[in-house]
Amino acid sequence: MTLGPVMVDLKGIALEPEERELLGHPLVGSVILFSRNYENPGQLARLVAEIHAIRSPALLVAVDQEGGRVQRFKEGFTRLPSMRAVGRRYSGERGEGLVLARRLGWLMAAEMRAVGIDMSFAPCVDLDYGVSQAIGDRALHVDAAAVGELGVAYMLGMREAGMAATAKHFPGHGAVAADSHVSLPVDRRDWTDITADLLPYRRLIANGLSSVMVAHVVFPGVDAMPASLSEHWIRGVLRGELGFQGAVFADDLSMGGAAAFGDIVARAEQALAAGCDVLPVCNDRAAVLQLLGAMRRTVDPVGGLRLARLHGRDGIELQALASDPRWQEGVTAAQRCLERPELHLEGERNV
Repeated sequence: MTLGPVMVDLKGIALEPEERELLGHPLVGSVILFSRNYENPGQLARLVAEIHAIRSPALLVAVDQEGGRVQRFKEGFTRLPSMRAVGRRYSGERGEGLVLARRLGWLMAAEMRAVGIDMSFAPCVDLDYGVSQAIGDRALHVDAAAVGELGVAYMLGMREAGMAATAKHFPGHGAVAADSHVSLPVDRRDWTDITADLLPYRRLIANGLSSVMVAHVVFPGVDAMPASLSEHWIRGVLRGELGFQGAVFADDLSMGGAAAFGDIVARAEQALAAGCDVLPVCNDRAAVLQLLGAMRRTVDPVGGLRLARLHGRDGIELQALASDPRWQEGVTAAQRCLERPELHLEGERNV
């Protein structure tokens, strides 16, 4: 069975009978987990194993484990610093910042792979323009070249741990104040002013980036549709101009930023037509059931193949992580970031 385009969530810490049936639907291909699905590492590993056992090829299991204020699983795992802390280290000493980014990418991915999770939606490569509360300290830096370098280092660390990276939120969410979780942000910059936001993607794609998440942000100077529903942005810019060949995730289609473009079925159809491979529908089970009951598209084998390539590779078992020198180095680096007071460097923009 080919992996389908719909990404769904779960209600609690164990699979319910109706959820097993839901995950067997041919249009479903992936699952995203949240804090409500977590009790402890052992429970999480069992839940992920159950999800993987339902289908062949196995459903992808994903999470947002960026660090800072976006870390779904905390107790029992290393507390990760925000990505802004990594950028500040880079501003002070470029080499140290790159080493830190790579170590934290490895650490996050190794801990997630140890419980079977295939992917975490990281790194966030939005530029830190200092206006977006939704992004804020999730961004690495205001300088596009710095974000490109740090993003590549973080991605390589993830890759070493057996996990594919997902760069987000294409083409950029950092220059708008509105939060796409609750409303539709509009970025009124011209194309020439947006090109800097694309530089990190160019760098990551040149180094083998596996997947991209596309933002619910409208750039009226480029296209009237939000990037997540825009054929121009996805097929034209991302795949055409930037040459990206990996998987494309829409941002959550239940978010306020997508709500103005029809019901969940209409949004999903537009996202697929624009070139998205994966359609996350989170925290709205009724919308998931409506979508699965109404979609008439067949599963795209090319999209399914892109998804299958995102499965995590063999990782270190959870019990063995603590004795691995790379884990020890990563934990020490993360703790030092969290203990170090914030530095407000000249020329740095903050929320």
